[in-house]
Amino acid sequence: MCGAKAGGPDLAGVDVAKETIIQGSVTRNGEPVNGYVRLLDDNGDFTAEVPTSATGQFRFFARPGKWTLRALVPGATVDRVVHASLGAQTEVPIAV
Repeated sequence: MCGAKAGGPDLAGVDVAKETIIQGSVTRNGEPVNGYVRLLDDNGDFTAEVPTSATGQFRFFARPGKWTLRALVPGATVDRVVHASLGAQTEVPIAV
């Protein structure tokens, strides 16, 4: 099982009620994968990109709405469509 804890890195000091958080982890066969995760808007346009952590985790602070997460890791590209809401943490596991 992956060492990433559910909910991602600590959110201490973040007023979650005022944020729209999209986070998760990228794994292959249950193990964390190093790579990048892109955030694409509902038109498919690039908005942001972050590297995964050593435990495969990623996090975006975005506006509420429909988004596509694109995991870019060695040997694979995987898209996940998510609907994020203000005041909520949208947890998105991505298996490649």
